[in-house]
Amino acid sequence: MELRNADPQQRGEYGMAYTSTHWGVYEAKNTGGTVELTPAPWDRDPSPLSRSLTSGRDAAARIRRPAIRAGFLKSGAASREGRGREPFVEVPWDEAFDITAHHIARVREQYGNESFYGGSYGWSSAGRFHHAQSQFNRFFRLTGGYVDSVDSYSLAAARVILPHVVAPWGELSQGHTDWNNLAEHTELFIAFGGLPAKNTQVNPGGASDHVVREALRRMAAGKTQFVNVSPSRSDLTDAEGCEWLPIRPGSDTALMLALAYVLIAEDLHDRAFIESHSVGFEQLRDYLFGAADNQHKTPAWAAPLCDIPADTITALARRMAKGRTMINVAWSLQRAENGELPYWMAVNLAVLLGQIGLPGGGFGVGYACMQSVGSGRFPFSGPRLPQGTNPVTTFIPVARVSDMLLNPGGSFTYDGGSFTYPDIKLVYWCGGNIFHHHQDLNKLIEAWRRPEVTIINESFWTPHAKFSDIVLPATTTLERNDIGSASLDRFMVAMKRVADPVGEARDDYDIFSGIAERLGFAEQLREGRTAEQWLEVLYEECRPRAEVFGITLPPFDQFWEEGLFDLPAPEQDTIMLESFRKDPEDFPLNTPSGLIELTSTKIAGFHLPDFPATPEWREPREWLGAPRAETYPLHLLSNQPSTRLHSQYDHGVVSRESKINGREPLTMNLADATTRGLAHGDVVRVFNDRGAFLAGLVVSDAIRPGVVQIATGAWYDPLVPGEIGTLDKHGNPNAVTQDIGASSLSQGCAAQSALVQVERFTGELPPITAFQPPQFVAKEP
Repeated sequence: MELRNADPQQRGEYGMAYTSTHWGVYEAKNTGGTVELTPAPWDRDPSPLSRSLTSGRDAAARIRRPAIRAGFLKSGAASREGRGREPFVEVPWDEAFDITAHHIARVREQYGNESFYGGSYGWSSAGRFHHAQSQFNRFFRLTGGYVDSVDSYSLAAARVILPHVVAPWGELSQGHTDWNNLAEHTELFIAFGGLPAKNTQVNPGGASDHVVREALRRMAAGKTQFVNVSPSRSDLTDAEGCEWLPIRPGSDTALMLALAYVLIAEDLHDRAFIESHSVGFEQLRDYLFGAADNQHKTPAWAAPLCDIPADTITALARRMAKGRTMINVAWSLQRAENGELPYWMAVNLAVLLGQIGLPGGGFGVGYACMQSVGSGRFPFSGPRLPQGTNPVTTFIPVARVSDMLLNPGGSFTYDGGSFTYPDIKLVYWCGGNIFHHHQDLNKLIEAWRRPEVTIINESFWTPHAKFSDIVLPATTTLERNDIGSASLDRFMVAMKRVADPVGEARDDYDIFSGIAERLGFAEQLREGRTAEQWLEVLYEECRPRAEVFGITLPPFDQFWEEGLFDLPAPEQDTIMLESFRKDPEDFPLNTPSGLIELTSTKIAGFHLPDFPATPEWREPREWLGAPRAETYPLHLLSNQPSTRLHSQYDHGVVSRESKINGREPLTMNLADATTRGLAHGDVVRVFNDRGAFLAGLVVSDAIRPGVVQIATGAWYDPLVPGEIGTLDKHGNPNAVTQDIGASSLSQGCAAQSALVQVERFTGELPPITAFQPPQFVAKEP
């Protein structure tokens, strides 16, 4: 089917069509140039974020034409100090393509492909063809390769530790025991880090049917008791009667060790399961009972560390052993110093209980962190764009960008290996905002001035775009045809274009095609196909893979005409590691022993000074028990927002309505506010020796004393643009977070380990300029 013939722009009109976004499926209608999105009729808990998608599409922050930083256009790399502070020059597409291709060719010839670093986080679109990360990978691998990153800011520590001790992340994330099974069998659900249902608005590739809130309410109304182990009561609000244990941030491992101590000391552990399905129990038991340090890891030992009474810890351990128990750890726990340890210890606790592989029992690593976890759907991902193989094998852990740019030739460890940072000359970003994801923004600004060239494909003037040399305007989801499909999701959606591109925006496929023409490999990139022709090819390619799951997809023409396909659900419940439990010899794990490793001899062989062979208590450098807390006495938690996805559409109406005096809300306990003479609605300055930001204060009893919380994703808005150390006016927590690895094992981000002080801001409030485009100037002759 040649979709180009049916292009609504050529018809001059748009009808109703479905579109898939990361936060849901909507019926889209364009009336007189105004796009309206109505939640799909089957969605029981639709996300309101669609209002931002429509309100933000043609906002002032939209990038309308290719733009090049004025200093770069005149002086090239010699002007790199001007990033983030200089005006831009808008240029025609042909000139933008010529200049972009010139620098890619120049850097490749002068320094080689290991001087390219590519960043693409993959969340820019739910569509499978116009998936920024896939388009980026395909293009740069055809150039000869680039330095890539591994893991993610969300999950690096978990992704590295779990394959050593139980199973790879992908296998676990797609195999979670489903919510229906939990509702029928789970008696006690312990949620370390809570079950924040706001996070289940979204899912990579789309969240076509929101089921988590209803599942939590159904479980709570039945026989399931919930325990929210979190500094914030708001991390579990959808289960009526939930018990809240307001733990001290960073101490979850200590609590888990004490629970394990009780299970063993009172002979409540499952000896048979431990012997048949795990290795390393003796070493774990020896540590718990103080064989080396003479310190028994009792509830009395843990109580002052985690601020939970010893009697409460003991009683909880006994409840865990009494009935069917699910132990879940939120992703936030591993975005911290020693973040691998609570994940490993949660698995070990589940082993001690002996319920892994049973209905309603075992462990989870991210229930309520995304819509898909526990959905009980098939792990069928739908269409995939061929991306080729990266000829360059050099990589970095994703959260080590600043270290790489500041220390070319320096060394780092990762997953037991030793590696060297490359010398990066050109950075190309597509589908992400590093000034949201990365920690310690002042360090990042310094690092960002080291490469010779920075390029970005972007739809909006985010802080990342303003810190770039070459800015190429990209279309948004509503402005192109695509196919929405996600693993573990219900629907495959024909995403029909419902709006004209704003300004001169082009999709990433067209952008990379234009650059590839100048570099001489456009035909390899396009394979003679338009974007619309690719949709049919990719759809037909995925049909045989669907048959593996017993799914028969209709022909493409029928699918496109009908607008969506309802994927059948499995007939049987999904139960994590069920086959392994039944027969560990025929279904071994991909660990060195084939069993769950309570202690890892492989990790012991890495000889890492900051990471143990058995889970143990390691005190973070930044937490409320550290000497640093005397100067900065509040622990800052930066969680995922409810009003946007990461930093996407922070300029949209839903996010902006949540601001206080234009600033991102910061939640603080009443006692801490009273001590500082603060009141609800005040604008406060949050600071430490790394930086400072402004926020609007929310006073609440839903957060424990000593802790403050702010969502990530507020667009960085410096008081003095481009200046290191200046105040962020808007509320970006990464102005103060530390840029260190969780450990030398994973090098994951440790954003949740940050101490700050808070005071009332008494000066004249500076205006918010984050959502304004940069200044534009005419091109010099």
